[in-house]
Amino acid sequence: MSERGQAAGDPMAQVRHDLRTPVNHILGFSEMLQEDVEANGHLAYVEDLKKIQFAARQLNDLIQQRLSAGRTDFLSAEVDASLAAASSAPANSAMRSSGGVDPVGPPLAGHALAVDDDAKNREVLVKRLERQGLTVDSAAGGIEALERVRAHAYDVVLLDLMMPDMDGSTVLRLMKADEQLRHIPVIMISALDEMDSVIRCIEAGAEDYLSKPFNPTLLRARLAACLDKKAMRDAEQEHLKTIQQTQVRLSKELSEAAHYVRSLFPEPAQEPLRVDWKYQPSGELGGDAFGYHWIDDQHFAIYLLDVCGHGVGAALLSAAAINVIRMGSLPNTDFRDPSSVLFSLNNTFMMEKQNNMFFTIWYGVFHVPSRKLSHAAGGHPPALLLSQDASGGKQLQQVLSPGLLIGAVGDMTYDAETITVPEDARLLVFSDGCYEIQKSDGHVMTFAEYEEFMATHGWQDRGLDELLEWCYQRHGPGALEDDFSILRVRF
Repeated sequence: MSERGQAAGDPMAQVRHDLRTPVNHILGFSEMLQEDVEANGHLAYVEDLKKIQFAARQLNDLIQQRLSAGRTDFLSAEVDASLAAASSAPANSAMRSSGGVDPVGPPLAGHALAVDDDAKNREVLVKRLERQGLTVDSAAGGIEALERVRAHAYDVVLLDLMMPDMDGSTVLRLMKADEQLRHIPVIMISALDEMDSVIRCIEAGAEDYLSKPFNPTLLRARLAACLDKKAMRDAEQEHLKTIQQTQVRLSKELSEAAHYVRSLFPEPAQEPLRVDWKYQPSGELGGDAFGYHWIDDQHFAIYLLDVCGHGVGAALLSAAAINVIRMGSLPNTDFRDPSSVLFSLNNTFMMEKQNNMFFTIWYGVFHVPSRKLSHAAGGHPPALLLSQDASGGKQLQQVLSPGLLIGAVGDMTYDAETITVPEDARLLVFSDGCYEIQKSDGHVMTFAEYEEFMATHGWQDRGLDELLEWCYQRHGPGALEDDFSILRVRF
């Protein structure tokens, strides 16, 4: 029900409102005048001003008591008696303790909007707020109030309930329905102090409610609480904005880093050896890296490494390690000798110098004239060699030379082994993310299952794509837990 509806249900409501308004003018201006004369040392006027305030409060109480719903027995004699009591009351009576002056304290800070259709009410309220230290705008009605809050940033709105063009309840409801305005604290102020009005406003989202004539001490306390809450929310929003901006920047930087990591991977090759690969990091940045290049016109290097963990640290370490291999920048290292390469990598990337991060690696060198493949591994899964026997039967062979992971123990030696690669064979070098798949039934896929799948699909042109699809099918929805990297060389 609107305030006008309330007035219709209570025929005395509008009468009380109209009678109390000028009394509140007298009370508000006399309180501020008292503050001024006390501040300027004109104490002779204080007692008379307090008598005026006491009489005004008495009159307001009589209006509320005698003009309640269903009551029409307001007697002028009672008014005369009240005024007589006020004129004869001593200066140290209840009127002194009734308050009215602004409490001493630090000025408040903020931008307030005072809304009231009565010009004198607005003037009293604006002056009160300015004395509290606020910057204050005013609006003469609900429609103007909405225009102002949509055009300016306010820290608090003090809103009258009864206004002719649009009542305060409607303004409050429209503000709370607007995403841009709903967080502005609103304090309702009205001469209508019935509890149902208070309940409706609080339920609609008002921060608080003050009845006219308002107590300056209570007004200051309510303002301070609202401004503190608004300041905290503004700080939270600014912090959230900073976080969002940081996330956007980090996302862009991670995207650039991921693009850089991918740029380290060589393009698929066709001649004289056919090489292709499949890579799917578990997150934005993975810890896997791989490559292949000609050391000279007879030796072709093939390598894949897997850094523990994921994210920026793992990506940085994998990029650094793959670059020193690709660029041949390990001193005193024969890159045609896998054992020499792993020995140098191990001493160069000791984990105590890499934030306790380590990596595994498979490194092989194919000698074209002899078709000999020398290989060594540091804690890495075996490679798989797919070949055909003389009768055309397909064979699968693990290519492994055991060795400790890279970075754990200094001066570790790595033994290299050599195999002969048959014509038209396929070499598969991969990370453990290609087979350590958490299946939808809760079990982890075994290496034997992976070997069985690759024995059939590793020969096919789409074999690497089919492997990734198969892993996702077994895993179910969501990203894989580890980076998926596989390199295939067709001899």
